[in-house]
Amino acid sequence: MKRELGIARCGLACCLCSENVRCGGCRSGECPDRDWCENRRCSMEKRLEHCYECEADCRKGLLSKVKPYGFTLFARRYGEEELLNCLERNEKAGVVYHREGIVGDYDDFDDAEELIRFIRTGER
Repeated sequence: MKRELGIARCGLACCLCSENVRCGGCRSGECPDRDWCENRRCSMEKRLEHCYECEADCRKGLLSKVKPYGFTLFARRYGEEELLNCLERNEKAGVVYHREGIVGDYDDFDDAEELIRFIRTGER
């Protein structure tokens, strides 16, 4: 885990992304998706670092997907530091974020609340 990369504006975990070999994370300004990312553009317009800082219950852009939406809700409720702590603990326990071409354990959810419980416990 590259904890220093933290969480993307939309809630995705830059710190665990297999793409971080080519990407310095959302905070670096080197994200390959920076030109089209609706969440990046919106949060910057609102002068926010992350979507979880916004009061709106937004589902636009990547937040239309369960994983970034669930991660965003988690960070809003418990803080980014707790999200990073849980992700790091889960990774050490064998929970897979994703690998190129393979869907990870956090992608197996249709419900954000179930995903949040999984993030907190690391158990299905």
